[in-house]
Amino acid sequence: MINRVFLSHPRTVDETYLEHAAFAGGFALRLFLAGGAALIHAIIPCLFEKTASGMIAKMYAKTHNRGS
Repeated sequence: MINRVFLSHPRTVDETYLEHAAFAGGFALRLFLAGGAALIHAIIPCLFEKTASGMIAKMYAKTHNRGS
């Protein structure tokens, strides 16, 4: 049970549990920041015009082939 819940998925991307937790946590933080930039852009369109989309494109590039 512990193996399936905590260890199985990190192994599919060749990481330990802690490595995966750090990667996923950093990813969550970047998503939060991108969301904040998008929200500010929604209110004041001249600010952060390409910030959120650029951050998301970089995150996608880092993750789209993980575990393949």
